[in-house]
Amino acid sequence: MKALSIPDVLAEVAVLVKPHFGKGRPADYIPQLADVPGDKFGMAVRTVDGGEHVIGDADEAFSLQSITKVLALGLALNRIGDEIWTRVGKEPSGTPFNHLSLLEAERGVPRNPFINAGALAVTDVLMNVTRDPAALVRDFGGFLCGERLEIDPAVAASELAHAWQNRAIANLMRGQGTIEHEPEAVVAAYSRQCALTMSCRQLARAFLPLAAGGFSPVAEETIFPDRLTRRLNALLLTCGIYDSVGSFAYRVGLPAKSGVGGGIVAVVPGKATVAVWSPELDRFGTSVVGTAALEAFSQITNCSVL
Repeated sequence: MKALSIPDVLAEVAVLVKPHFGKGRPADYIPQLADVPGDKFGMAVRTVDGGEHVIGDADEAFSLQSITKVLALGLALNRIGDEIWTRVGKEPSGTPFNHLSLLEAERGVPRNPFINAGALAVTDVLMNVTRDPAALVRDFGGFLCGERLEIDPAVAASELAHAWQNRAIANLMRGQGTIEHEPEAVVAAYSRQCALTMSCRQLARAFLPLAAGGFSPVAEETIFPDRLTRRLNALLLTCGIYDSVGSFAYRVGLPAKSGVGGGIVAVVPGKATVAVWSPELDRFGTSVVGTAALEAFSQITNCSVL
């Protein structure tokens, strides 16, 4: 990174993103998320050497949604290893996160663990090791950021009440044998998982092992082997932003995962994690202001891996 201090970088980013407010809209298919004010903006940077810098609404908790897929996958890989890849692939989907036709054409095997079908398959695997996969993901995230986390019951209920597409995906996969548990139970567990809330500061801390070779400076222990850390970052780079992953890589050039709650967390391998939150989404379900903020941060600091 350049000599410009991180607080100065964040201050400059906050100015550069102002024209992007109003260009998107919060997720309206989950009513609880539709009511979040669109002008919210927070950003946090946590460096591997212990530095922590924030700006804006960085300490306000928001709904992680699909960002929890990374935590769930990390748990599954730590619990059962590469067996997970018998259920789900590692390729970009090129389709929306809740798409059905590709899943049907490929006989119920999801392209990757970061689309909804893949996440449901991972949830099904976790149901073999715990009665409450969402609580396991919550506690894992809390362990990684060093603070107790909560699942928002109102968001979970709202999500489950409108989870018709996920029910269709789960039933299709159950018919093909990709998942083993009852589809409704899998969808319910996944809906609760997505309702996990974190702040940008907590999120940057939780993802730090992916920037530090698998070691968590917060928990003071190794979370993932170095080999697994590299593979998770590869999946984030190629699959973490759904069907706009190519555009995101072109603009930002960092492994990252987005969620329809408006959050994005990015990894600068060997250096830092960067978390940003702003609820207005583009047509792909990714934060408009968050993407612009990460693009500006990457350009100012020259931290792109590409």
